[in-house]
Amino acid sequence: MAVRESLSLRRLKQFQPLNRLTDEQLVVLASRAERRVHGAGQRVVERGVRDGMDLFLVEGAVELESADGRKSTIEADSDKALNPIARLQPRIYDVTATQACEFLAVEQEILNQLLRSAPVQQVEIESSAGSESGESEEHHLLMEFYSELRSNQLSVPSVPDVAWKVRRLVEREDSNAEQVAQAISADPAMAAKLVRASNSPLYRGFTDVRNVREAVVRLGMRTTRQLVTVFAMREVFKTRQAALQKEMDRLWRHSREVAALCWVLADGATRLNPEEALLAGLLHDIGVVPVLVQAEHHVNLFADPANLSHAIAELRADIGTAMLESWSFPAPFVEAVRHAEDWGYESRQPEPQLVDVVIVAQLHSMIGSSQNADLPRFDEVPAYRRLGELELNASRSLQLLTEARARVDEVHRLLSIH
Repeated sequence: MAVRESLSLRRLKQFQPLNRLTDEQLVVLASRAERRVHGAGQRVVERGVRDGMDLFLVEGAVELESADGRKSTIEADSDKALNPIARLQPRIYDVTATQACEFLAVEQEILNQLLRSAPVQQVEIESSAGSESGESEEHHLLMEFYSELRSNQLSVPSVPDVAWKVRRLVEREDSNAEQVAQAISADPAMAAKLVRASNSPLYRGFTDVRNVREAVVRLGMRTTRQLVTVFAMREVFKTRQAALQKEMDRLWRHSREVAALCWVLADGATRLNPEEALLAGLLHDIGVVPVLVQAEHHVNLFADPANLSHAIAELRADIGTAMLESWSFPAPFVEAVRHAEDWGYESRQPEPQLVDVVIVAQLHSMIGSSQNADLPRFDEVPAYRRLGELELNASRSLQLLTEARARVDEVHRLLSIH
């Protein structure tokens, strides 16, 4: 077999979090990493295994298959290949090469050690400490924080059982409203929320729904699935720590506002399912939740809100993507989470996608806020142009949302159902 050329530093820096390392650290990493080659059809990773390795896809393509049979493809040099493949451990996917492919395999322990000692200029955190010793302690804490969150040991909140069961049931072709209603009724609180939702102005019929089965029939299986997941997500934003709950509540309010705007935009400017858009909006900042939880263990560092904001901005997309992948969410939701604040992102799909609606909803939610000064013009945002059915411009878009304010308020009330 021919000797493969060593990977250039420029190529290594295309991967995350390798782009945080110095040239010298990358040389050390490359010398201790392993190059692995797999032929088409060969198994790369087995579900359930804990091997302590990060695998970066250098060439080729692989297929990921989750426990429930969902499949997705990752190609080298694509956005999905920027991070380690199927990073969570134990592995939650079977990974198979769909064409000849090559990986750079790095021990997580080695990578984490390098990340902990990465110099501060790689992170661009402004230090408020006055002395060199103070700065080094703060920088050490910050790198430790990044390392913990980026490692495959990330503790991911689980989707409540009822939401998981309902999603699985609805995906089966032979399931019916009775079976779905039984699964929901196992959680009395969820059952009550769904009945109240089906009687809300958004879904109300000529008569009131009296039980879960009638609610499922009125809403339809697909809407039921999305709403159950929406209601279940509220639990992910809860904690027993009072100080942290205040931040969680602020995050939930923002997510709820974006979700409501997503519902209205999807309903008025696309052919997307409004409930799917609602859920995508609710999930767009889900990666912030573990950051807030972890921040509680670094009180000295995150006494400065600027440092916390920087960590959230740096980590929310990576962690949110990992969480949705571990929950087996479809690719459009993962795309929406990864690029929710990437104003220049343009989807490759011809029709508007969830990510387009989330980006535009985010823009609207930030108008008039303290973040307004950093926002691009509407006509500079590809997602905005892609919601083209209503020929949106800034004034038309604001007019649409103003006219739909009552519906936005109704969605808010829907998300506030206890």
